[in-house]
Amino acid sequence: MKVIGAQPKLVEQVHDAIVADVAEGKLKPGERIIQEQVAELLGVSRQPVQQALLLLRNEGVLRNAPGRGLIVAPLDLDYVQNMYDARAVMEGLAFRKAAERNPGRARKLGPSLIAAGREAVESGSVKELIAADFNLHNFIYDLSENPLIAPTMEAQWTYTQRVMGAVLMRDEKPREIWDQHEEMLNAVMDGDGDEAEKLARRHITQAATVMIERLRNDVNRISAGVDAKAAE
Repeated sequence: MKVIGAQPKLVEQVHDAIVADVAEGKLKPGERIIQEQVAELLGVSRQPVQQALLLLRNEGVLRNAPGRGLIVAPLDLDYVQNMYDARAVMEGLAFRKAAERNPGRARKLGPSLIAAGREAVESGSVKELIAADFNLHNFIYDLSENPLIAPTMEAQWTYTQRVMGAVLMRDEKPREIWDQHEEMLNAVMDGDGDEAEKLARRHITQAATVMIERLRNDVNRISAGVDAKAAE
């Protein structure tokens, strides 16, 4: 973690720093979170850390540890599936409305976001890949001109980062994801709402299938390892 300077929204910065470390695998499921240690690493007081930890517990990233304190919660695959089911509908709506309402802005500003995503692929940085993905989707929410979409999706973003991080650190193919993103954006730039919605729904559904399969394999592998140790 990098030291955070005295800036506004300190609680949000601490929250985001912890989420980034979880997404990048620096903080692993079951690992205990020590409030004083986090405050020292980030160079902040304990108060914003305490508030950020409470937010993360409410969002399901952390959970109460046996005895006292907090640990990084394991990913809940049922929750992940439900989250992506909801995302498919909302993303489809966002891309449809963006195509219908703002194809011109999409043509003007969208290609640079695709380029940034491809640069993130080349960098191999999980943090940059997640940020590029967020920037593109948030851009589409803005183009949709539906004020309910962005805050609805933001509520799921923390958990989405965890899932993306867990998969991107292994064998997901981000280059294919950005091929899909470019195809989706092209439909928006063409003003084709039907195609944009279809592609967005398919993109999210396929992502969910791949991610849940990878995560389930991880869970099974860990469980098999635990059983093998118990049998020794």
